[in-house]
Amino acid sequence: MIWKYREGVLCEAQTLRETLEKSAGKTLGETLDAGRTAPVISVVGAGGKTTVLHRLADEYIRTGKNVIITTTTHIVDEREEYFLSDPSVEKIEQYLEHFRQVWAGMPAPGGKLKGLEEAVFREILKWGLPVLIEADGARRLPLKVPAGHEPVIPEETTHVLSVYGLDAVGRSLEEVCFRKELAYSLLNKNDIDTVTAEDLAFLAASEQGGKKKCPESAAYTVILNKADDPVRREQALAICRMLEAKGIPDVIVTSFAA
Repeated sequence: MIWKYREGVLCEAQTLRETLEKSAGKTLGETLDAGRTAPVISVVGAGGKTTVLHRLADEYIRTGKNVIITTTTHIVDEREEYFLSDPSVEKIEQYLEHFRQVWAGMPAPGGKLKGLEEAVFREILKWGLPVLIEADGARRLPLKVPAGHEPVIPEETTHVLSVYGLDAVGRSLEEVCFRKELAYSLLNKNDIDTVTAEDLAFLAASEQGGKKKCPESAAYTVILNKADDPVRREQALAICRMLEAKGIPDVIVTSFAA
């Protein structure tokens, strides 16, 4: 399920695209900055980035659009028929013709894919198709504080989605946080301290956290994922209100549990 925070409450929505349509004035279907006619969406953070990418890709396909998914860091090669590990411009075009989506990246160790060659990436940006980018890594943990070189957000990005797993709340930083040493310093906590809703709101609003390296021209939206029960949804609502008070009104709450 998907909810958009609006005027102090969570309003149910049908699609992620619907909730992003008017995010910070960056409408997905009209001409964007630098003459683009389709969005470049960079997904950062932790706790559900790949799930968000899959959901957005499926939604684009259902509306009749082709979509390209890639990375500036690493993504897992899921070995699905629409994953392409030797990408050229020609092969990406072929995969789009057959599958409507292509997850493209260069081979990397550990069953992963890394970013496209620069020339290929520059070419696909010219096609007027939605480009979705996994721009951060978190080793499957629900919370992250980025290191100095992270995240890796292309300057062409029109939307940044900063993802947090609500299952981090109430658990120790040591257990749930990637780059935990950075979190200790930023949050003034230690390894056994538990993560609070206030911590998630602080990180999502911080230039050293979720907003790090977000282009000034890009719309910034926080996604609070794994709102799988009433308790987590109440936590999510509290975080939404904290973020609104910090000047961040664009928040989406999601539960993709089966």
